[in-house]
Amino acid sequence: MIPPASTASPSKPAKRKAESWSSEKSSELYGVDTWGHGFFGVNKKGDVTVRLEDDEAKAEVSLFEVIDGLRDRGTHLPVLLRFRDLLHSRIAEINESFRKAIKETKYRGEYRGVYPIKVNQQRQVIEEITEFGKKYHYGLEAGSKPELIAALAHMHDPEAYLICNGYKDEEFIDLALQAQKMGLRIMLVLEMPSELDLILERSRKLGILPNLGVRVRLSTKGSGHWQDSAGDKSVFGLNASQVIAVVDQLKESGYMGCLKMLHYHQGSQIPNIAAIREGATEAVRMYCDLVKEGAPMGVLDIGGGMAVDYDGSHTNFHSSCNYSVSEYCTDIVEVISQICDKAGVAHPNLISESGRAVVAYYSVLVFNILDVTSAQTSEEAPPIPENAPQNLMNIIEVNKVINKKNLQECFNDAMYYRDQMRAQFFYGAATLRERGLAEAWFWHILTRISHIIAELDDDIPEDLRELSSTLVDFYYGNFSLFQSLPDSWAIDQVFPVMPIHRLNEKPRNRAVLADITCDCDGKIDRFIDKEDVAKILPLHDFKPGEPYYLAVFLVGAYQETLGDLHNLLGDTNVVGVHLEKGKPVYTHEVEGDTVADVLSYVEFDPKELVTRFRTFAEKAVTEGRISPKERREILDLFREGLAGYTYFES
Repeated sequence: MIPPASTASPSKPAKRKAESWSSEKSSELYGVDTWGHGFFGVNKKGDVTVRLEDDEAKAEVSLFEVIDGLRDRGTHLPVLLRFRDLLHSRIAEINESFRKAIKETKYRGEYRGVYPIKVNQQRQVIEEITEFGKKYHYGLEAGSKPELIAALAHMHDPEAYLICNGYKDEEFIDLALQAQKMGLRIMLVLEMPSELDLILERSRKLGILPNLGVRVRLSTKGSGHWQDSAGDKSVFGLNASQVIAVVDQLKESGYMGCLKMLHYHQGSQIPNIAAIREGATEAVRMYCDLVKEGAPMGVLDIGGGMAVDYDGSHTNFHSSCNYSVSEYCTDIVEVISQICDKAGVAHPNLISESGRAVVAYYSVLVFNILDVTSAQTSEEAPPIPENAPQNLMNIIEVNKVINKKNLQECFNDAMYYRDQMRAQFFYGAATLRERGLAEAWFWHILTRISHIIAELDDDIPEDLRELSSTLVDFYYGNFSLFQSLPDSWAIDQVFPVMPIHRLNEKPRNRAVLADITCDCDGKIDRFIDKEDVAKILPLHDFKPGEPYYLAVFLVGAYQETLGDLHNLLGDTNVVGVHLEKGKPVYTHEVEGDTVADVLSYVEFDPKELVTRFRTFAEKAVTEGRISPKERREILDLFREGLAGYTYFES
């Protein structure tokens, strides 16, 4: 243990050497080139860019300039940016990759993609997909009655498929059958054996023969977070014995000619291509046997599962994938064609339901930093008080003797004396000021140790390695994790997060992001990393009075519709950005929820709230607490609050 201290002045920590920095280094630090899929980059000015294109031009558009343009127009942060050009690009990439694989393998069926509405049900998304998707006969998948109604209103392409999954009541089935009669390619998928009786009953009633599919429950599992979507634990789908029972019932009822599709789903975000090949192998063998049972078949729906490389590691980690879109398509086509050829069965038309892979890149959440609290201290040492207690002086003495060779010893001693000081305070032997000074010196010592560790290559004790996760700054962002990034909280999904400007400066601070919900779970402390999951995010100094913008990327899948109203923080502002004649234009501007909106969601009547508050204010006037003029000003403030954005407005 370090001997008791004298009152000599402590030594100052060595100054860190200035390092040159560039936007290229920032791009590498945040992994933009690995997860950005060519859509995002960093320009020479140090701004994050998005690659947009129209029929006439391509452009790298600065997100910082987009946000500045929105603020000039009166749009407050946080804001969700939607880039339809990226959506179009992903639809084209998947369709063209399947076309290429079909051509190269001489596959004798067609590919028809469908978009699962549940992944992002926003009207703009559905409109963009159905409009751009016409050139590929790109269809939709509906898993509920509301989704079916939305699909029937927007998709009228007779060559595209509309896949009907989920629970189906009479109204659902009747709508689907009538839409089929009107010329749409409707597939009613049996999710459970009991559905068949109702579908056949409605078919006889309406005189319309259904196009039936059967969802099979594979024994082959997927991989990643959703691996239990397949296998014996799967909630939906028919096992082998149930499939045979359906076949026998269709034969007995004379409806065998209606069974035209086999569907399976291994789960979302499958990172390992080997699991995808195994699932396709099992499914196509079932398909071939159904053909041999006498079903006309003709369509194989491989479901979703195509993963997005959120962390850019190109591995089978659950937030990544070890394959490209091209490899995914080629492997699927090869497996199906080889097994069908051996079985002497015609190649089926292929359907995939790759929702996440289509819309993930489409949306970017941008928010501003409101404040920062730092665990690390400045390089200036705290003051030394007169008549300081011994434990405080002991901590100060530890600070004097720190060097590269005694880091562990100094760390242990600082912890010991700090804890002794806390114990003295607990029993009334030290004041709050004395305890506060002891803790200030303790954090000063840890900051110095962390600076020295940063210069060491190896031989760092394990306790000191963990120090880096303790000395973090909390950056308070103007957003709600529970509303805009629910998967980050619920399933530990990692998303790319980074500043969208100042990237030609080195980010020196080790940060964790906190939202404004005042909830201990309302933070992001898991970040992308090529080798594992990082516990901190490098960020720049926060300068009060100057804007500092961060963005969370790849949030187009599931995040908008899974969000909740924690602290009554509602939907953010939304703006669509695309290129016209080489210049970015703002469209589809949707104002976020007002305070009145979110209160009405939880059964408050805004008019009644005003009435109640007015009565309270009038009582205050009667009691002489406020004047009539003040009552008017307070009521105006109350009404303005109801009409305001639920997030922090600067």
